Amino acid sequence: MKQTRRDFLHHGTLALAGAGLAGWMPDEAVARKRRAAPSDRINVGVIGCNGMGWTNLRAHLGIPEVECIALCDVDRNVLERRAAELEALRGAPPALYGDYRALLENPDVDAVIIATPDHWHCRMLVDAVEAGKHAYVEKPLANSIDECRAMVAAVARTGRIVQVGQWQRSGTHYEDAIAMVRSGALGRIRLVKVWAYQGWMRPVPVQPDGDPPLGVDYAMWLGPAPARPFNPNRFHFNFRWFWDYAGGLMTDWGVHEIDIALYAMQATAPVSVMASGGKFAYPDDASETPDTLQAVFEYDGFNMLWEHATGIDGGNYGRTEGIAFIGNLGTLVLNRGGWEVLPETEERDGRRVYKMEALPEQPRRGDYLAFHARNFVEAMQANDPARLKCGVETGSVAAVNAHMGNIAFRTGRKLYWDAARGTFRNDPEANAFLRPTYHNGWTFPEP
Repeated sequence: MKQTRRDFLHHGTLALAGAGLAGWMPDEAVARKRRAAPSDRINVGVIGCNGMGWTNLRAHLGIPEVECIALCDVDRNVLERRAAELEALRGAPPALYGDYRALLENPDVDAVIIATPDHWHCRMLVDAVEAGKHAYVEKPLANSIDECRAMVAAVARTGRIVQVGQWQRSGTHYEDAIAMVRSGALGRIRLVKVWAYQGWMRPVPVQPDGDPPLGVDYAMWLGPAPARPFNPNRFHFNFRWFWDYAGGLMTDWGVHEIDIALYAMQATAPVSVMASGGKFAYPDDASETPDTLQAVFEYDGFNMLWEHATGIDGGNYGRTEGIAFIGNLGTLVLNRGGWEVLPETEERDGRRVYKMEALPEQPRRGDYLAFHARNFVEAMQANDPARLKCGVETGSVAAVNAHMGNIAFRTGRKLYWDAARGTFRNDPEANAFLRPTYHNGWTFPEP
């Protein structure tokens, strides 16, 4: 019996024909990509077409089975520009939407890419899976701890396939480094350092409130966030530095690094967390989140230290970002470029000797965003969430820990986590940060 496109999506196990394709491809390469038969095709829609929404779509378009048939954005200028670019690439105009709920009503859309500001991720993902759509959602998973819980519950309830955009999980050199960490070769690991030093970031200049640009549905952009006058600093990209919509570098970069650190150490929730920092580099700029921050997470048997800084690149071990697993015998230093092992030394018979062998840098291999997109498609084809490199539970662990660091910073004290209850111990002020208040007629999606 001939397999329908829906049967293929939900029950098929056909391997991807585009296994060697990169995620970022020149326009002409995307345009001439081999097309899959209509019965095998996966139709995607993009919600949030600027920045990572477009980057993620390009990675998915490198896969023969994937077609994009719908775009949604609250900024008509972005929507029309991306629609023209997509039509030039693919030869057919996509359906256009200003309201994501209308896109979710399109029965031909099989999966959505959600790449909006963080404060929208939860409501949109829950609505998407309840509408029967699979989803690729940008990191961080959500803008609060309770939103993460609601998203995990919704995915479990609906059985949809959801990949979180922590694409380092699909990196082969990360897999090799994690295997080394877990092998015991480093000895007992007492401390894990994770960091992001972002020298390209400059002060966000103070600007007056004003009218939103023509073509922008600002009320829809705000969604469940508090109603505020439009300010260009809070809009495209820079929304990351305002608590209403995101969590600064701790959640923007932190989820990538914290994810790998905790996965390698097989840990999920801390015993305690404390943080200190502030706006030390740019005290008078418009942003709210700290430009300098250190957070210490205590787990069973080891600590994790998070550090971030804007405007400087001088991170640990000469790397702007990375993870260091510090063991009694040696330290494994890992970042997006590769990994290496730096051995500890000790004195034996009057001379210094290595406690273990050094290992020179093992380089990155391949386009990991392309691998991550391909992994999502493979999981959809097999209808098997166990195949996902970064499913919703995985994304939740990284986001929850990052939010704990921010909550410790905002309360200014050491916090103790009750894993059984999912709350901070004896701290109503800290627990008030667990769940956001939804505004403007939007309701929190209860688990």
